[in-house]
Amino acid sequence: MTQTRWAVLGPGAISRDFVVGLRASEHGVLHAVGSSSAERAGAFAAEHGAAASGTYDEILARDDVDAVYVGTVHTTHAELAIRALEAGKAVLCEKPASPTLAEVELILQAAERAQRPFLEAFKTRFGPFADALRELAAGEELGPLDHVAGAFGFDAGTRQGRLFDPALAGGAILDVGCYPVALAVDLAAAAGQPIGQPVYHGFDAEVVAGVDGWATAGIGFGAVAAEVATSVVEDLSDLGLLHFADGDVLLPNVWGSRTESPSTLIVRRGADERVVELPVVQPMAAEADALSLALTEGRLEVPQMPWSHTRAVARVLTDWRAAALAG
Repeated sequence: MTQTRWAVLGPGAISRDFVVGLRASEHGVLHAVGSSSAERAGAFAAEHGAAASGTYDEILARDDVDAVYVGTVHTTHAELAIRALEAGKAVLCEKPASPTLAEVELILQAAERAQRPFLEAFKTRFGPFADALRELAAGEELGPLDHVAGAFGFDAGTRQGRLFDPALAGGAILDVGCYPVALAVDLAAAAGQPIGQPVYHGFDAEVVAGVDGWATAGIGFGAVAAEVATSVVEDLSDLGLLHFADGDVLLPNVWGSRTESPSTLIVRRGADERVVELPVVQPMAAEADALSLALTEGRLEVPQMPWSHTRAVARVLTDWRAAALAG
């Protein structure tokens, strides 16, 4: 494979983490940085060794950029992703792909028209841990999967800034609630259940500073029920739970970090308990390499996060957030 020449759009904190991950990738190199401010782009490029920098328009017009990472605020994802796809670039867009299903559909339509790969950046989809969960969900070891429970929440401390700005689509659901939803979608699909038309079994939420401060939801994907919770005003346990017909799987530290994928799962069948340790990967490097491989092979989708999953996650997030903000 030839190396993928990456441009980062949005020189913020998450983009710094992506650049760190990209250094560990096999097939990618940071080449350019774009921003609404050419000065900010130039400073980020100098800090991280990118050869080029400039405004979004300037970077997207370059013919020496193969792929872009969109690391801006949620409300700008759709516009930048579509512009990048129309400029002939592959796109890795930070989650959520956009705040609404309607906008996500516009992104995917643009990718189809441009015949360029698009990947929503759920780093938890990559590596041996994620592969092991999908294998378990297929039902060969513990029987059919019937329940997924997961939460992602933290106390942001302040009640100001991006997370608490309604104009920037702040709130817990889009920022970190997307992770347990994406897990449930992934495992329900691996279990052979339909993911396109979820059935909801109740919502609860608290609005803080005009956004969803915390929220819970019960969701059915065919025969798989999911209980998900999220918060930006309190810490929640990062222990995930999968219930099967013949046992349970506990997932300590189910989300991992931006530098290491999760590595431990605990399989319980009756009185027997087995701890499984799996190899760790740099998850942001893994998702970048997955997009590079799709680009090289002429594919529009990445199997770990196909477009049907992006649509399914966006549908749940749109409905969950609407219910949470409706009070």
